[in-house]
Amino acid sequence: MKLLRWLTVGGIFSLPLIAYSAQNEPKESANVSSAQSLKSADDFSDISNDRNRSAAMFEELGKVIQHPRCMNCHPAGNQPLQGMDMTVHEPPVKRGPANFGAPGMECNTCHQSENVTLAAQAKDIKSVPGNPKWHLAPIEMAWVGKSLTEICEQIKDKERNGNKTMEEMIHHMAKDDLVGWGWKPGEGREPAPGTQKSFGELFEAWVHSGAHCPSA
Repeated sequence: MKLLRWLTVGGIFSLPLIAYSAQNEPKESANVSSAQSLKSADDFSDISNDRNRSAAMFEELGKVIQHPRCMNCHPAGNQPLQGMDMTVHEPPVKRGPANFGAPGMECNTCHQSENVTLAAQAKDIKSVPGNPKWHLAPIEMAWVGKSLTEICEQIKDKERNGNKTMEEMIHHMAKDDLVGWGWKPGEGREPAPGTQKSFGELFEAWVHSGAHCPSA
């Protein structure tokens, strides 16, 4: 059975949110928490080999990097993904020329500057994600379908990381508020493991340890 749902944005106006079959809904837990922790750099101090210790830190970073909260915005195609099962975004939208959606259906048509908690909506849709910079990562920064080793090498490549130095990547991971959304994704969504602070500190330690990647 097809249903038409309406999204009330900021209590001001409504938009048709999605026409879909309930069996295709993205799966999220109704009661989510950030209980999953992230190890610190100190937790790897017992690994004597420098290269192995660095690679082990990146494997820990992979708990965040390969979490759907991050991967959904780094798709290999031209449509964002959603939900813990990383299904194609509904309603159907496209990347667009600036990774901000196609003309007439840009990201900020529905995604506002902050998360919007929904009232009197379906029990499986509790909020709409939001951030002032809401957009897809450029296609050269696609992570979906790649191994953690491949993503690691990509992060270090200025041609595929947004033309950033590794010091700039540290700031991006630790301070960028769009990255930080992954830990504050709105009601009804599972956040990424740990916190942005713990992730940023571990990422910085990995960079300064030589930024070695796990073996393929």
